Amino acid sequence: MKIVSYLSDGHDRVAILVDGLLFDAEVLHPDLPQNMSMFLSYWEDAYRMALGGEMMIREGKISKSKGFAYESATILAPVPFPTSCRDGYAFRQHVEAARRNRKVPMIPEFDQYPIFYFTNHHSIQGPGDIQCMPDHFEKLDFELEVAIVICKQGRNIRAEDADEYIGGLMIMNDMSARRLQMEEMLLNLGPAKGKDFSTVIGPWLVTLDELQQYEVPTKEGHTGKTFNLRMQCRVNGQQVSDGNMKDMDWTFAEIIERASYGVDLYPGDVIGSGTVGTGCFLELNGTGKLNDPNYQEQWLQPGDVVEMEIDGLGILSNTIVQEEDDFSILARKKSV
Repeated sequence: MKIVSYLSDGHDRVAILVDGLLFDAEVLHPDLPQNMSMFLSYWEDAYRMALGGEMMIREGKISKSKGFAYESATILAPVPFPTSCRDGYAFRQHVEAARRNRKVPMIPEFDQYPIFYFTNHHSIQGPGDIQCMPDHFEKLDFELEVAIVICKQGRNIRAEDADEYIGGLMIMNDMSARRLQMEEMLLNLGPAKGKDFSTVIGPWLVTLDELQQYEVPTKEGHTGKTFNLRMQCRVNGQQVSDGNMKDMDWTFAEIIERASYGVDLYPGDVIGSGTVGTGCFLELNGTGKLNDPNYQEQWLQPGDVVEMEIDGLGILSNTIVQEEDDFSILARKKSV
C-alpha cells in the first residue's frame, strides 16, 4: 500500500494511491484517521482498515470516481510532522570511499555497531522546491537514502523484533551544505548546521506488504529484513548515482535496536539509512579527484532538478531555489 499526505484547505490529510488516483481516508472508511500523525498513532487498526479499503477499490466496491488525480494535489512529505528524525550511517561502501578519498584508513568501529545522528525534524519536506540560503551554495549536496517511519511505541527493542515497528519505507534526500558541515565538524560536533535546512522524504510511504517481492537474505551475522531495491539519483536528467538498498551493512532493525536502547521510540519517528555508495557529490567528487587531479567538482546550483528513484518506492523530485535574502553567517566569522 502507498500512503500519501496532501494539502487540503490548509491541513494535511492522508490518502492512499491506487493506479494514479488518490483516495482520501474518509472515502476508504469513516473511522480512518484523517492525517498521518493520527494514522501512525493508531497504526494497527488504521493499517487494517486502509488495506481493506484498497481491496475494495481494486474489486470495484469503491468506485474509481471517488478518487482524484495524484498530479492535481499538493503533495506533502508522507510524514509531514515527524516526532523526531534520526539518520544512520549504514552503507560501508560510502563510508569506505569517503575515508579513502580523505586518505584516512577505514575505521574498524564501523563494523561493530550502527550509529546515527539527530537532524532537524522541523525541516522535513516533500517533493517540490528546496529553499537555500547563500551559504548553503558553498558546496551544496544531495544524499541518496532510504528512510523508515516508526509505527508503534517501543523501548529497548531487540533487532529480532524491530521490523514490527516499521510502518513503511520512503526515499530520503539528506540535503547537505558541505562547507558549513565541514567547518563545524572541525570542533568535533555535528553535522548540524550543514544539514538542518532541508531533509526531503517521499513521495509516499510504502508499507512492507508491498515490498515482500523485493526481500532477499540478510548479510551473514546481521538481523532484520533486507530489500533488493535499486537506488538512483539524477541531476538535471543526468544519472549521477547508482546503488542498492541490499548493500546496507546495518539493517534498519539493528539501527532501531541501538536507537531504542534506554529510550522510547514513538509513532512518527523517522530514521534514515545514511548515504548509499555513490550517493552524493562529496563522495563522487573525491573519487574523481583521486583518479584525476584535473577532475571538475560538481555541486548543486540554483535551478537544478534532483530526481531520486528507488525500485518500489517511486521517484522523489525537487528543484533547488535560491532565497532572496543575501545574509551570510560565513561572512560573520571572527578572524583569529
